[in-house]
Amino acid sequence: MRKFSCFVSAMLAGAAWMAAQSKPNVIVVLADDLGFGDVSAYGSKTISTPNIDRLARGGVCFNNAYATSATSTPSRYALMTGMYPWKNPDAKILPGDAPLIIREDEFTLPKMMREAGYATGAIGKWHLGMGKGKINWNKTVKPGANQIGFDYSCLIAATNDRVPTVYIENGDVVGLDKNDPIEVDYEKNFPGEPTAIDNPEMLRMKWHHGHNNSIVNGIPRIGFMKGGTAARWRDEDMADYFVGKVKDYITAHADAPFFLYYGLHEPHVPRAPHERFAGSTTMGPRGDAIVEADWCVGQLIDHLEKEGILDNTMIIFSSDNGPVLQDGYYDEAVKKVGDHSPTGGRRGGKYSLFDGGTHIPLFVYWKGHIAPLNSDEFVCQMDLLPSLAKMVDGNVPAGLDGIETLDAFMGKGASNRKDLVIEAKSKVAFRTGPWVMIPPYKGKARNVTGNELGNLKEYALFNLVDDPAQLTNVADKYPEVLEDLKKRLAAQTDGKIVNN
Repeated sequence: MRKFSCFVSAMLAGAAWMAAQSKPNVIVVLADDLGFGDVSAYGSKTISTPNIDRLARGGVCFNNAYATSATSTPSRYALMTGMYPWKNPDAKILPGDAPLIIREDEFTLPKMMREAGYATGAIGKWHLGMGKGKINWNKTVKPGANQIGFDYSCLIAATNDRVPTVYIENGDVVGLDKNDPIEVDYEKNFPGEPTAIDNPEMLRMKWHHGHNNSIVNGIPRIGFMKGGTAARWRDEDMADYFVGKVKDYITAHADAPFFLYYGLHEPHVPRAPHERFAGSTTMGPRGDAIVEADWCVGQLIDHLEKEGILDNTMIIFSSDNGPVLQDGYYDEAVKKVGDHSPTGGRRGGKYSLFDGGTHIPLFVYWKGHIAPLNSDEFVCQMDLLPSLAKMVDGNVPAGLDGIETLDAFMGKGASNRKDLVIEAKSKVAFRTGPWVMIPPYKGKARNVTGNELGNLKEYALFNLVDDPAQLTNVADKYPEVLEDLKKRLAAQTDGKIVNN
């Protein structure tokens, strides 16, 4: 009887193990300000990204993938919640001390994965806020990633150009000396603390606009910071630090299904890749940072192979929005771009309603399960939540803006997405089929970064198949298409955010 019981126990344990292995690990790698043309898999001859290309050429390489938004915080909000960010007035570019903009009771991608039996982790860039406002960085900061579905988190609070310049693991600042408490203020400086304006002699990177407050590692930042000296990061070590955390996480969870969100900080400013990548391209620090990001992806793939779980891991690679060259520092990105086109020939870029703002790289790789495919299917990052839910038998509430289109992500069918409301700093456009319609908006044609914003004086209609660079407004030629898209945009937004 005892032997029979042991046999039954072994059978049950084996069944449990097989059930666990039937659900693949899922890793979402999200680059920061990486353009469609910054990845050599899309045909760029001016930069080489072999590790990222391995994902693209070994899985589904999407030519027609979009973020919801042309800036970081909104697009990340959409990825995590499956909802349009313009429905949340707080889903805008956040300062480093902003409160968490996702409610603790809100449905999220990590919550769905956790309920489906996955361990959940978030490592790298965050930029969705932490705490409830007036944050005390010397105590556990919450709510944060851990309160919206992640079992483990090791993050930067916002972006690498904003204070506080520290790593935050499960809500606690890493390496903090309690005798040197952190203070952060986004309105005024602390007495006696150097700034870029008052102490330019301390700078090793010159600011162009906005980045003229506290100085950390010789780099001027947005916002003022005092204390926390031992906890401050060295910019050049950030990639290695997070790669180490990713490897540790994978090793610790190699025997059971896990979901990992890995937010790369490259090639966001300030671009300070590790010294071993300096000069690896002819494009200065921005190009070198992209090579560093590619190295990070290579380290991820190699470690999955080392642990023997690459063929049981789905890797989804993308970027939060379109590219930008000059974004606050003089780092020769404009001067040294040469023949390289970060947008892949598309108009605009980060901050823009033109296609370069939201048309992003997206690859879905699962060795042995997804056949290589170059896909023209129309998908959006916020579709990942309901699509992954279908794959792992997860539950999703009604009313999500994300659309289940797992067949498209697996390279086995057409996409279920037919249209998309695109957003750039609270202004919207409408994308469907070959068309994109941009309503008229007041404002400058370009911002301080040099990117065209899409502020046009009259309605514009572009056929992105015939005119991917959006050089010709065909609204007068296709008035019936224009009127149809106007009505459809108004219906989806209730006419509330279209500024005519």
